[in-house]
Amino acid sequence: MPGSRPTPRCALTPASLTSAGTPKGGRQEFAPPCLGPGSNAVETRRRGPAGVLPPEASAAPQPAFPRCQPREAETPSPTLPPHFPKEEEFERDVPKDLGPLQFVKLRKHHSLVDDAWFCDCITVRGPGACEEATFFPCYRWVQGQDVLSLPEGTARLAGDNALDVFQKHREKELKERRRLYCWATWKEGLPRTIAAERQDDLPPNSRFHEEKRLDFEWALKAGALETVLKRVYTLLSSWSRLEDFDQIFWGQKSDLAERVHHCWRDDELFGYQFLNGANPMVLRRSASLPSRLVLPSGTEALGAQLERELQSGSLFEADFSLLDGIPANVIRGEKQYLAAPLVMLQMRPEGKLLPVVIQIQPPSPSCPAPPLFLPSDPPLAWLLAKIWVRNSDFQLHQLQYHLLNTHLVAEVIAVATMRCLPGLHPVFKLLIPHIRYTLEINTRARSQLISEGGIFDKAVSTGGGGHVHLLRRAMAQLTYSSLCPPDDLAARGLLGIPSALYAHDALRLWEIIARYVQGIVRLFYHRDDVVRGDPELQAWCREITEVGLCQAQDRGFPASFQSQSQLCHFLTMCVFTCTAQHGAINQGQLDWYAWVPNAPCTMRMPPPTTKEDVKMATVMGSLPDIRQACLQMTITWHLGRRQPDMVPLGHHKEKYFSSPKAKAVLSQFQTDLENLEREITARNAQVDLPYDYLRPSRIENSVTI
Repeated sequence: MPGSRPTPRCALTPASLTSAGTPKGGRQEFAPPCLGPGSNAVETRRRGPAGVLPPEASAAPQPAFPRCQPREAETPSPTLPPHFPKEEEFERDVPKDLGPLQFVKLRKHHSLVDDAWFCDCITVRGPGACEEATFFPCYRWVQGQDVLSLPEGTARLAGDNALDVFQKHREKELKERRRLYCWATWKEGLPRTIAAERQDDLPPNSRFHEEKRLDFEWALKAGALETVLKRVYTLLSSWSRLEDFDQIFWGQKSDLAERVHHCWRDDELFGYQFLNGANPMVLRRSASLPSRLVLPSGTEALGAQLERELQSGSLFEADFSLLDGIPANVIRGEKQYLAAPLVMLQMRPEGKLLPVVIQIQPPSPSCPAPPLFLPSDPPLAWLLAKIWVRNSDFQLHQLQYHLLNTHLVAEVIAVATMRCLPGLHPVFKLLIPHIRYTLEINTRARSQLISEGGIFDKAVSTGGGGHVHLLRRAMAQLTYSSLCPPDDLAARGLLGIPSALYAHDALRLWEIIARYVQGIVRLFYHRDDVVRGDPELQAWCREITEVGLCQAQDRGFPASFQSQSQLCHFLTMCVFTCTAQHGAINQGQLDWYAWVPNAPCTMRMPPPTTKEDVKMATVMGSLPDIRQACLQMTITWHLGRRQPDMVPLGHHKEKYFSSPKAKAVLSQFQTDLENLEREITARNAQVDLPYDYLRPSRIENSVTI
């Protein structure tokens, strides 16, 4: 209606500090463009959490606007004291007749203090009660003199652009993103990473916000203090019995960790961990007896038992041959040790998985046949054999299944997404909530956890360079199918096992995520030829497979998408890896690793070659010392605890999609997750050990820790 007076409403949050610790200040400018005849009343809305911003930030390029120039309205923005983030809403009257809007422009005036603001969105609403709002998502930092040009939030493929202005905006946005998000090689033979040596080198929009940063750094300091207190407490204490680990088993721990503390020696709990523990990824059903399992004379009864279990389909194995020959660490001048065990397990009719035999080292032509350890052996010999298995599981869990298969894969997805998909692309809108904070947590890991002199070098038997060798070997096993639970669980023979709770929950979540992905994809890709003809999508696929994952076509990863179903499967893998799989692999650390003898980070004596010589001194001399054990407890608490700003799967507050149909798909996704939550809660009430790691409310929406 001519003569209408639109009302912009804005909400912004300023950063509390720059990276140098100086407050920033300024005033905000909102510039709504006029496009086309007619009039729309305008309500704009901007809001966002505060965070620490590095001094350099780049805004998206400014596209050209047809037919009219925007008029600016200035709103002062307050300067806030350090560490006191604040949310602000701004309401403005824009006395202008507006037609359909394609873009709004946003900038912040520089004043005496240069403070950064994080803008969530701008909403433009007409004066009538029935007028539909026009939504302009932002979710970026605004600072300096640059102008952010925000397109209307409807997702569009490159070929859908009715006006050339959108295509120009896409091209300029990607050009700027490719400048900010560059690839680097951390170690040859491993997935490529973001080019950032420290978190301060990251693009501002990939950084932790203030609450996350403060909590992360506080947790590190709190853990370090607890380690010091435990060291002082045990300074004059003896360290010769397993019970002496009780002296440091206090502080941050879970109820399940207490149960592990009391029951860790039991064969039943040992077997349970292969199904539902911190690392349920190694176990597989045996198709034949492993060739490395050499049965010496006198073990005919054992051979017959294994054959019976094999024929009945109840024989399982966990083979850690990937560790064979990996160089072990040297910590404070003391050599550490690694083994590559094989454990054979029997599935009982009631669903219990029990170990039958353990071979700690594979046979070698230059050495006598390695001994086989049995449940009937002397108790300490059998216990030490299980400890060696648990130590090996710790190494594969942390490096292959946690670091490589979730963190580094998620980083490849994140960097490729930022480099290849513009903000208008529906796949960008689908994935962006699931790569939040991933680049910073991985950059911190490379500079603090797996760096030279980092935590792995100080306490883990694969530290000192062995971890890189192991990661390179694991890279060869990183196949596309290994990241897709329906394929992976089928290949490992774990489908249909009632006591395999991880397998059951992973499949249910995969189905739910797949329905969500399909719902979004079908809104924009109506036919297979639309998939094939999307140049941005195809470039993203190539960037992941050929660049980020280093020519992974020979491991089953696609180099292009030929159909809607192929795209849906790949996107389901991306979302599942960044959310559910990381949740399953990360959360169990606090429960299963806090009691150090259950999963020791290192071993300080070589594996036993005889059973009779294993004494308590052998067990204690093999387990981590006090310093290493304290460090293990601290780090597993830091990595395994629930994050205070945790966003549950599917419940991100950011509204990247503006269409009612896309919102309905997300709403159905949330409903499906709530239904699964109720199913798992009811199931857990009926089992002895509840499995919670894939309960949707406990799954983080991205890799953030």
